Amino acid sequence: MLGLLVSSLGEKNMVADPQIMKAVEQLGYRVTVGDVAAQAGLEVNLAQRGLLGLASEVNGNLQVAESGEIAYVFPRNLRAILQQKYLRLRLQAFWQKVWPILFYLIRISFGIVLLVSIALIFIAIAIILIAATSAKGGNSDSDRDNSGFGFGPSIWYFPDFSWFFYSDPYRRRSSRTESDSDGMNFLEGIFSFLFGDGNPNADLINRRWRTISATILNQKGAVTGEQIAPYLDVGEDSDRDENYMLPVLVKFDGRPEVSPTGEIIYQFPALQATATERERRSVPAYLKEYLWQFSRAKSWQIMLAIGLGSLNLIGALVLWSLLASGSAAAQLGGLVAFVQSIFWLLLAYGIGFLAIPLLRYYWILWRNAKIETRNQQRQQSAEVLLAADDRLEQKLAYARQFAAEQFISAQDLAYTTEKDLLEQESEQTDKIDAEWRRRLEQR
Repeated sequence: MLGLLVSSLGEKNMVADPQIMKAVEQLGYRVTVGDVAAQAGLEVNLAQRGLLGLASEVNGNLQVAESGEIAYVFPRNLRAILQQKYLRLRLQAFWQKVWPILFYLIRISFGIVLLVSIALIFIAIAIILIAATSAKGGNSDSDRDNSGFGFGPSIWYFPDFSWFFYSDPYRRRSSRTESDSDGMNFLEGIFSFLFGDGNPNADLINRRWRTISATILNQKGAVTGEQIAPYLDVGEDSDRDENYMLPVLVKFDGRPEVSPTGEIIYQFPALQATATERERRSVPAYLKEYLWQFSRAKSWQIMLAIGLGSLNLIGALVLWSLLASGSAAAQLGGLVAFVQSIFWLLLAYGIGFLAIPLLRYYWILWRNAKIETRNQQRQQSAEVLLAADDRLEQKLAYARQFAAEQFISAQDLAYTTEKDLLEQESEQTDKIDAEWRRRLEQR
């Protein structure tokens, strides 16, 4: 039967929506469309199609209440069932394990490239200067210990670079401990200095819809526009006609109701039916966007990154002057010739290493100013709700008249796909007889 329902909606070869699967798991594997739409912040129609598809794929069951509301029941190993059926899901699970390692290598690669660039530039400079000094001085310094390049006794020293891989250079660790796990090492700090640490509001849309759905659920499916405005970007013109509520109505299958005084409230019947015991959810007074941060790297890491970047650029400019004639690379060959062949790449990297963070700094200032403006507008909408006047109080009271919550329990079921139809009819005999007796007594 579920297969027929899915095919009637045109859903074939479906791969379950991760948001729907997560919502089903969080809600205890027995849900209604409204439960999932509210939990995941999805459109009601999308949640309905997704639940039908998921139930068909994992052999879930439908439970139909006498009121006509439908609850979906899923096996607790639904992810294992889907992974056995679909290669794509198995690959996604594998990628989720591999990506953190790959991304870590990408992050530290920029720091490694910086160190390699500095090493190549200054080794090339040293070779050119030593060659020039030898050409001028001849063999007068032949008695000097050449292995030490004239800088004292021949002592090979290999510095300890292991601290690059820890967030605190003053504390040596054989492995990253729990207290160090939240920090970033120097090589990761290079990446953070260059590109930041990602969008702090990457989940803003999901946060917005989850908060709105939680607000609607807290009000038992009936709200006013003023209760939703603190979570949306409301313009000045929208304050009068409340057109900002249109996306909310479309997403959660809501409908407007007009009070006798001409005020509009909004009811969401699809969110009023539930298969789980609902508790009042905690929601913020308004949706607050987080400000962008330049870098989460420690101050010493940022200062060292700036110092090494400056050293790299200065070294590149010095090398440029030494290679200007073109004779040094031709005479010395080897490493010097190689460095000259990639010199413009090294110079571009040196300029970009300092230019990118500088441009990003001013871009963050501009972006944060916009965010603060939007936060202030939402906060003002929340303050209007807190300081409700008589008109708004009457509007809220009218909305409460439409508030309702319908819990679909096992006792309310008229039909379920978990059992054969004849078996259910047999079990329902006593219930049907009792209903007929009740109706006869009322006559």
